Amino acid sequence: MSLDADIPPTPTLSTVDPSQYDDTEVAGDEYHREELEAFLREGAWEGAFDRWAADADIDADTWRIAGELELFGRFDFFWDDFADRVGYHAPGIPEDWKERDLHPDLRSWEQVSAINAALTEFGQVVCEVLKAEYVDWESEFEAPDDLPDF
Repeated sequence: MSLDADIPPTPTLSTVDPSQYDDTEVAGDEYHREELEAFLREGAWEGAFDRWAADADIDADTWRIAGELELFGRFDFFWDDFADRVGYHAPGIPEDWKERDLHPDLRSWEQVSAINAALTEFGQVVCEVLKAEYVDWESEFEAPDDLPDF
């Protein structure tokens, strides 16, 4: 399946300490957000979207809801020095979406799950594009000499 949709707006990256996210463990304190945000604006965001959209498993109408909820602006990307990778935190629709009446066209858990999964997958593709095509700094973490060989 392919998604025929406009590229969402590029996010402005957060100043949140990534270790505060429930789904992330990050060592170090140099997150390179300014550089990553510049890379996103220079084409990484658009390139990642095109790559992701080619195989996206979400319909345009459901994806539109994510845009109208302004979820894309809540993405966060950061450098994880310990893992030598670009990490991310994807936004999502909360479990209490029905009580909050978040969007008039949001009607099912299937839509919510599709949006949350698509945002997670898109975030991963953005990280891959950033690391492979834009990031040129090396991890400063050096493993101790006494690590066992597996």
